[in-house]
Formats: sequence, structure tokens, C-alpha cells
Amino acid sequence: MPPKSAPCWIRSTDLWPLTGDGAYDQDSLYRTVIDHNSNATVIVPPRATAVPSATAETEPTQRDRHLQCIADKGRIGWQKASGYSTRSRVEAAIGRYKQVIGDGLRFHKDERRTTEVGVAVHVLNRMLGLGRPISVRIA
Repeated sequence: MPPKSAPCWIRSTDLWPLTGDGAYDQDSLYRTVIDHNSNATVIVPPRATAVPSATAETEPTQRDRHLQCIADKGRIGWQKASGYSTRSRVEAAIGRYKQVIGDGLRFHKDERRTTEVGVAVHVLNRMLGLGRPISVRIA
């Protein structure tokens, strides 16, 4: 189910670009992000039924540029060109974190939660490093 309005955390973050799934393809999201940071990049796949805005020819929005890129290169080409494929790697990392560490935090204070997440990420990275082969080209 798509969100009713732009999430409140958008106003409090400085992490850019903002990447989301198709449920976030809404004018309110783009407006909130641009109001917060006019140089921010929003990477959200337009819906299959999306149409360009009325100003697409004269002043294209980010969404209009995404639609044009999809028309030129196809959806997979747009994903590679825009960096949208990074989202799947982030989701995989979060899935690994939840599977190995758990999906809940044990502490209640923010400082302790920060430490808890830092330790968990360190442990997860160490585990991944131990299981990753080191390859050396011989010939």
C-alpha cells in the first residue's frame, strides 16, 4: 500500500540521493524532498502508467527525466543509469542484518542503540569478511 504522504524523516535527513520503490512515486514526495534540499536527487521508479508533466518539454522535473530515460533505454537501462540497482544491495544487507542479528533493538536510549547497531554491523562485516574468498589471478 503506498504511503499517504511523504514520510516525516525526509525533513530530518541529509542522506542523498533518496531511493525508494514505486510506492513513493508521488508528487508530495518530490515536493517535500526538493523543499528540503533543492539539489537532492530522488531515484524512484515511475509507475507503468506514469505520464510526463505539463512542463516536461520546457522545464522537466526529475520524474520527467526518469520517464524520458526509461523511454530511451528501457526500465533496466534506467535502473543502471540512475543507480537504482544500489537499492537492492542495501535491502540485501538489511535482510542479512535482520537474519543474523535480529530485527529489534534491545536498548531504549539513543546513545546505547547507536552503540548496539555499531557493534552489530562490525560483527556482521567481520563474518562476511571471513566467508569471502580471496582470489588471485595466476596466469
